[in-house]
Amino acid sequence: MTQVDEKATQLLQQQFGEAIQEIIDFRGERTIIVPSDKVHAICHFLRHHEELQYNFITDIVADDMLPEYPRFAVNYHLRSMPRIHNLRIRTFVEDPDEGPQTVGDIWKVGTWLEMEVWDLMGIKFAGNGALRRLFLPEDWVGHPLRKDYPLGYEEVQFSFNWEAIQAKKPYAGSKRIVASD
Repeated sequence: MTQVDEKATQLLQQQFGEAIQEIIDFRGERTIIVPSDKVHAICHFLRHHEELQYNFITDIVADDMLPEYPRFAVNYHLRSMPRIHNLRIRTFVEDPDEGPQTVGDIWKVGTWLEMEVWDLMGIKFAGNGALRRLFLPEDWVGHPLRKDYPLGYEEVQFSFNWEAIQAKKPYAGSKRIVASD
Protein backbone atom coordinates (compact mmCIF):
# COMPACT_ATOMS: atom_id res chain seq x y z
CA MET A 1 0.00 0.00 0.00
CA THR A 2 0.99 3.63 -0.29
CA GLN A 3 2.73 5.79 2.26
CA VAL A 4 -0.48 7.76 2.73
CA ASP A 5 -2.33 4.51 3.57
CA GLU A 6 0.30 3.63 6.13
CA LYS A 7 0.32 7.14 7.63
CA ALA A 8 -3.49 7.26 7.91
CA THR A 9 -3.59 3.80 9.48
CA GLN A 10 -0.80 4.62 11.92
CA LEU A 11 -2.44 7.87 13.04
CA LEU A 12 -5.83 6.18 13.43
CA GLN A 13 -4.32 3.36 15.52
CA GLN A 14 -2.52 5.88 17.73
CA GLN A 15 -5.68 7.96 18.22
CA PHE A 16 -8.33 5.22 18.42
CA GLY A 17 -6.43 2.04 19.34
CA GLU A 18 -8.76 -0.94 19.61
CA ALA A 19 -11.48 0.84 17.61
CA ILE A 20 -9.55 -0.11 14.48
CA GLN A 21 -10.93 -3.65 14.19
CA GLU A 22 -9.49 -4.71 10.84
CA ILE A 23 -7.47 -3.34 7.94
CA ILE A 24 -8.13 -4.76 4.48
CA ASP A 25 -6.06 -4.04 1.39
CA PHE A 26 -7.66 -5.14 -1.86
CA ARG A 27 -6.81 -4.05 -5.40
CA GLY A 28 -4.88 -1.03 -4.25
CA GLU A 29 -7.61 0.24 -1.92
CA ARG A 30 -7.51 0.32 1.85
CA THR A 31 -10.60 -0.35 3.96
CA ILE A 32 -10.55 0.22 7.70
CA ILE A 33 -13.29 -1.50 9.70
CA VAL A 34 -14.45 0.33 12.81
CA PRO A 35 -17.34 0.03 15.30
CA SER A 36 -20.51 1.94 14.47
CA ASP A 37 -20.25 4.17 17.54
CA LYS A 38 -16.78 5.41 16.49
CA VAL A 39 -17.56 6.35 12.87
CA HIS A 40 -18.29 10.00 13.59
CA ALA A 41 -15.16 10.57 15.69
CA ILE A 42 -12.94 8.77 13.16
CA CYS A 43 -14.39 10.71 10.21
CA HIS A 44 -13.95 13.99 12.12
CA PHE A 45 -10.31 13.06 12.84
CA LEU A 46 -9.64 12.14 9.18
CA ARG A 47 -11.20 15.37 7.92
CA HIS A 48 -9.41 17.74 10.31
CA HIS A 49 -5.98 16.16 10.84
CA GLU A 50 -3.50 18.37 8.99
CA GLU A 51 -1.43 15.43 7.73
CA LEU A 52 -4.45 13.62 6.27
CA GLN A 53 -7.11 16.17 5.21
CA TYR A 54 -9.83 13.81 3.92
CA ASN A 55 -11.88 16.85 2.97
CA PHE A 56 -14.28 15.19 0.53
CA ILE A 57 -16.72 12.34 1.00
CA THR A 58 -17.41 10.81 -2.39
CA ASP A 59 -20.13 8.39 -1.32
CA ILE A 60 -21.86 6.53 1.47
CA VAL A 61 -23.14 3.11 0.48
CA ALA A 62 -24.62 0.14 2.30
CA ASP A 63 -24.43 -3.61 1.80
CA ASP A 64 -27.15 -6.08 2.72
CA MET A 65 -25.37 -9.30 3.63
CA LEU A 66 -28.45 -11.40 4.42
CA PRO A 67 -28.30 -14.14 5.80
CA GLU A 68 -25.09 -13.06 7.58
CA TYR A 69 -25.19 -11.22 10.87
CA PRO A 70 -24.77 -8.33 11.37
CA ARG A 71 -26.87 -7.96 8.28
CA PHE A 72 -25.80 -4.50 7.08
CA ALA A 73 -22.51 -2.70 6.45
CA VAL A 74 -22.15 1.02 5.79
CA ASN A 75 -19.15 2.21 3.77
CA TYR A 76 -17.81 5.76 3.75
CA HIS A 77 -15.67 6.58 0.70
CA LEU A 78 -13.33 9.44 1.59
CA ARG A 79 -10.94 11.47 -0.56
CA SER A 80 -8.09 13.71 0.46
CA MET A 81 -7.88 16.27 -2.33
CA PRO A 82 -4.55 17.75 -1.14
CA ARG A 83 -2.97 14.27 -0.86
CA ILE A 84 -4.82 12.83 -3.89
CA HIS A 85 -5.77 9.74 -1.93
CA ASN A 86 -8.83 7.58 -1.21
CA LEU A 87 -9.76 5.66 1.93
CA ARG A 88 -12.80 3.59 2.87
CA ILE A 89 -14.22 3.39 6.39
CA ARG A 90 -16.58 0.46 6.92
CA THR A 91 -18.85 -0.32 9.85
CA PHE A 92 -21.37 -3.07 10.53
CA VAL A 93 -24.95 -2.33 11.56
CA GLU A 94 -27.04 -4.89 13.42
CA ASP A 95 -30.30 -2.93 13.63
CA PRO A 96 -31.07 -0.52 10.75
CA ASP A 97 -33.08 1.68 13.14
CA GLU A 98 -29.92 2.22 15.20
CA GLY A 99 -27.41 3.13 12.51
CA PRO A 100 -24.26 5.21 12.88
CA GLN A 101 -24.13 8.88 13.85
CA THR A 102 -24.60 11.27 10.93
CA VAL A 103 -21.52 12.73 9.25
CA GLY A 104 -23.60 15.59 7.84
CA ASP A 105 -21.94 18.00 10.28
CA ILE A 106 -18.49 16.98 8.97
CA TRP A 107 -19.31 17.01 5.25
CA LYS A 108 -22.53 18.83 4.29
CA VAL A 109 -23.21 16.42 1.41
CA GLY A 110 -23.20 13.59 3.95
CA THR A 111 -26.81 14.44 4.80
CA TRP A 112 -27.89 13.73 1.22
CA LEU A 113 -25.79 10.58 0.92
CA GLU A 114 -27.32 9.25 4.15
CA MET A 115 -30.77 10.10 2.80
CA GLU A 116 -30.03 7.92 -0.24
CA VAL A 117 -28.92 5.00 1.96
CA TRP A 118 -32.05 5.33 4.11
CA ASP A 119 -34.34 5.55 1.05
CA LEU A 120 -32.97 2.44 -0.65
CA MET A 121 -31.72 0.32 2.30
CA GLY A 122 -33.62 1.62 5.35
CA ILE A 123 -30.60 2.35 7.55
CA LYS A 124 -31.21 5.36 9.81
CA PHE A 125 -28.41 7.74 10.79
CA ALA A 126 -28.62 9.16 14.31
CA GLY A 127 -28.82 12.93 14.26
CA ASN A 128 -29.84 13.25 10.61
CA GLY A 129 -33.19 15.00 10.80
CA ALA A 130 -33.59 15.10 7.01
CA LEU A 131 -34.18 11.41 6.32
CA ARG A 132 -36.92 11.24 3.70
CA ARG A 133 -37.55 9.67 0.32
CA LEU A 134 -35.06 10.90 -2.24
CA PHE A 135 -35.54 8.62 -5.25
CA LEU A 136 -38.83 6.89 -4.48
CA PRO A 137 -42.34 8.33 -4.06
CA GLU A 138 -43.27 9.34 -0.50
CA ASP A 139 -45.92 6.60 -0.30
CA TRP A 140 -43.48 3.82 -1.29
CA VAL A 141 -43.47 0.90 1.13
CA GLY A 142 -40.14 -0.68 2.01
CA HIS A 143 -36.55 -0.27 0.85
CA PRO A 144 -35.92 -1.90 -2.56
CA LEU A 145 -32.18 -2.67 -2.31
CA ARG A 146 -32.65 -5.03 0.63
CA LYS A 147 -32.27 -8.68 -0.27
CA ASP A 148 -35.62 -9.58 1.27
CA TYR A 149 -37.54 -6.98 -0.75
CA PRO A 150 -40.09 -8.67 -3.05
CA LEU A 151 -39.22 -8.44 -6.72
CA GLY A 152 -41.70 -7.26 -9.30
CA TYR A 153 -41.90 -9.36 -12.43
CA GLU A 154 -42.94 -8.77 -15.98
CA GLU A 155 -42.18 -11.33 -18.63
CA VAL A 156 -40.00 -10.08 -21.47
CA GLN A 157 -41.72 -9.89 -24.82
CA PHE A 158 -40.10 -11.61 -27.80
CA SER A 159 -41.33 -12.41 -31.31
CA PHE A 160 -42.31 -15.97 -30.30
CA ASN A 161 -44.43 -14.96 -27.27
CA TRP A 162 -45.74 -11.51 -28.12
CA GLU A 163 -49.39 -12.60 -28.40
CA ALA A 164 -49.38 -14.15 -24.92
CA ILE A 165 -47.69 -11.06 -23.45
CA GLN A 166 -50.07 -8.67 -25.21
CA ALA A 167 -53.06 -10.61 -23.83
CA LYS A 168 -51.83 -9.90 -20.28
CA LYS A 169 -51.48 -6.13 -20.78
CA PRO A 170 -54.01 -3.85 -19.05
CA TYR A 171 -55.53 -2.81 -22.36
CA ALA A 172 -55.95 -6.42 -23.54
CA GLY A 173 -59.71 -6.57 -22.94
CA SER A 174 -60.52 -3.11 -24.23
CA LYS A 175 -61.03 -2.08 -27.79
CA ARG A 176 -57.77 -0.73 -29.19
CA ILE A 177 -57.71 2.16 -31.58
CA VAL A 178 -55.41 1.53 -34.50
CA ALA A 179 -54.13 4.50 -36.46
CA SER A 180 -54.96 4.24 -40.11
CA ASP A 181 -52.89 5.66 -42.91
